[in-house]
Amino acid sequence: MEQRHLGRTGLRVSRIGLGTLTWGRDTDEHDAADQLKAFWDAGGTLVDTADVYGGGEAEYLLGRFLDVLVPRQDLVVATKAGSVPGPHRRVDGSRGHLLAALDASLERLGTDYVDLWQIHAFDPGTPLEETLQALDLAVSSGRARYAGVADFSGWQLAKAATWQLAAPGVRTRLACTQMEYSLLQRGVEREVLPAARDLGVGLLPSSPLGRGVLTGKYRNGTPSGSRGASERLAPFVEPYLDEAASRIVDAVATAADGLATTPLQVALAWVRDRPGVVAPVVGARNARQLGEALSVEALSLPDEICQALDDVSAPVHRYPDQDWSTL
Repeated sequence: MEQRHLGRTGLRVSRIGLGTLTWGRDTDEHDAADQLKAFWDAGGTLVDTADVYGGGEAEYLLGRFLDVLVPRQDLVVATKAGSVPGPHRRVDGSRGHLLAALDASLERLGTDYVDLWQIHAFDPGTPLEETLQALDLAVSSGRARYAGVADFSGWQLAKAATWQLAAPGVRTRLACTQMEYSLLQRGVEREVLPAARDLGVGLLPSSPLGRGVLTGKYRNGTPSGSRGASERLAPFVEPYLDEAASRIVDAVATAADGLATTPLQVALAWVRDRPGVVAPVVGARNARQLGEALSVEALSLPDEICQALDDVSAPVHRYPDQDWSTL
């Protein structure tokens, strides 16, 4: 699998990442092991997890596989901290919480360091410089090799990345930001992606298949066993089942028919090759599903197909975003 630099750093990662959101919850140990082995066999290196995935079980499972199933040095292990499950506080970006969470992650993973450590969300209740200092301490202590953020808005990302560039050698530059990005969700193109590209921060798209909708499996209703049929996950899928999304899904299916491939591969290839993107992070229920995503490595979309998909999914940019000349 082709490797790409993570932002403006020397770290190279596979251009498709393996997500572990469902590990330890909807994906059991056997299926998780099969996924990781298939990913590694395909040349994949970037494995993305978080301390809250499966209540910590995702990290625990990944840790069990390191050096037993896959050599530790062959993987770029990425985890996150900052999200908290409490009813009154969803984010904790305090230095104390973050560093304690990192130590707990390392224990579950059974490793002395992670290759990439990310702040899971912006915490308005904590000074940003305190949150960022946790990244500096993690890297300077050797517990993390590179640092990033997730789900920061445009101004939040620009402020954080600029702060980290203000004192080279003292602060750790942000290598990446992780945000939802797909043909059904192009909001990052308004402010986040321009800021990331300007500041040398790579984008790791999450939900690159539009929460599964871009695979086309919801075109004729909600199949049993899908996320949309799950009481817990149906609200996650529902926003992408409207008429506007249906038009985009139809266009993806038409492109797939013309290319003799699948809607999944077309949608994934589109986001993978967008400017500023490093590696879409793909989650799957089993190794078979993951295998279809990994087979996109051989697919490059023709320019005319890309343009058609751009047009049908184009977001509306109004004042004060982007071009003001049409006002």
